[in-house]
Amino acid sequence: MKRMLLTLCAVCLIFVLAACSNNEGNAVGTEKPQPVPKNEDAEVNQDPVTITMAAKDFPAEDANSQKLIKAIEDGLREAGKPIKLELVAVQSGTYSEKLGLLLQSGNIPDLMYFQGGDHQFAITQGILEDLTPYINDSTHLKASMSEFNKERMSNYPYLVWPHPASNKVPVVRQDWFDKTTSGKALLENPTIDNYYTFLKEVKEKNGAQYAYTTAGTLSELDPMFAQAFGLTSTWIKGNDGKYSFGQITQFEKEKLEFYAKLYSEGLLDPEYLTKKWDTKEKAFYDGQSAIIAGTQGAVVNIYHNKSVGQNGEAATLIALPPAKGIAQGYTPVDVSKEGRGFAISKTSKNKDLAFAILEFMASPKGLMVDQIGIEGEEYEIVDNKIKLTEKYASWCPHFVGNTINFKPDHEFDPSTPFLSEPAKKSLEMVASMTNNDNIFVMPDDLIAKWDASSAVYNEFSADMVTGKKTGADFDQFVQDWLAAGGQEITDYANQMIK
Repeated sequence: MKRMLLTLCAVCLIFVLAACSNNEGNAVGTEKPQPVPKNEDAEVNQDPVTITMAAKDFPAEDANSQKLIKAIEDGLREAGKPIKLELVAVQSGTYSEKLGLLLQSGNIPDLMYFQGGDHQFAITQGILEDLTPYINDSTHLKASMSEFNKERMSNYPYLVWPHPASNKVPVVRQDWFDKTTSGKALLENPTIDNYYTFLKEVKEKNGAQYAYTTAGTLSELDPMFAQAFGLTSTWIKGNDGKYSFGQITQFEKEKLEFYAKLYSEGLLDPEYLTKKWDTKEKAFYDGQSAIIAGTQGAVVNIYHNKSVGQNGEAATLIALPPAKGIAQGYTPVDVSKEGRGFAISKTSKNKDLAFAILEFMASPKGLMVDQIGIEGEEYEIVDNKIKLTEKYASWCPHFVGNTINFKPDHEFDPSTPFLSEPAKKSLEMVASMTNNDNIFVMPDDLIAKWDASSAVYNEFSADMVTGKKTGADFDQFVQDWLAAGGQEITDYANQMIK
């Protein structure tokens, strides 16, 4: 590690001063033989080692992908670890399923990004490397991890994802908010009733088709309302001291009845079940929907930039608080494991180099690229300040989302801040209004039952929201959920949760 740090320092000095040649320091004295200092550039001139990587949102032909790959290859070459980063294609479709098929075929990349489906490869098949010793010996990656990330890693050391605890924060346009009379009362006292009044008014006053849109799921509506109805964790402790799955409790029934009311009155997007992320976002930018939920920080920042870019400066965004009722908070955060992240194959012959990619992207130089892109494209240095360009509006970090260790050499130009005010506010609100969940890693013998019972819930909740079922059908749904495997899962939960 010391050698790596010395090499990095030497390379950075060369880059800044641009005054050294590859042969400096290798001369031998003529009067007296001298030891020949090691040429730190010798490793740079070695043939690069090919590292294969499969990653979502990393299409080989995409310009941003190509820029990132070049930055990684250049950075590791300068650090004396020359590599050629080769992207492994994952078939189109549900990413977790297609990646699973790729791995089952025996084509296992050195470095791979998971977004679900990792458990069987980490635990059942045992082909994912325990990253604990790599992270413990790291300098930059470890420094970029929050306590939340470290807790997840201690529970499940196969995925690393140094990003903030992901949560969805609803946002609304400032100019639309200002047209309402109920908005001020909402911010002062965000009760369920005040939210209902606001949703109706923000739709009517601005000519929106509906107040809230989501991409095929209720999980983007829950951050605003679930805790207010009493769903403060995945497993709810009853008066008898036993835990029940929150989605089969009366709290869930009341929440779904409220969502059904929003749907029937045209406040919830009537096409929410078939919406994709791109059509959801388009509906918001085009003014069809008044409210959209995005991951705090980076995604809210993108929404803000695009909203202002399309609709003018008045279309800046406001991050909305979660509703207040039985409790108040955004969706509780799972600390049992990272739900997504990078893994290294146990079968890889180049594990250290694969990890070196993650370490480099968490380094000062790597963070500059990951956080704000390429100089001359996503940003420029003007008057000794970082001035972001229009291209930055669509840039987001692929490796390190935390800004804990992001300390650029220049300040940001005030006209183009690193994060917009709505993005910064969303980070603050999530940090202050999010609690840890009590969910646990599902054991292999219960995964199929979990999937089956989840399918029962997904079908029933969609039917109830859209009016095909009512609260009168809720008790039957509970029985169906328990019969699909929920009973065994509930028994296990009561053993696990203390």
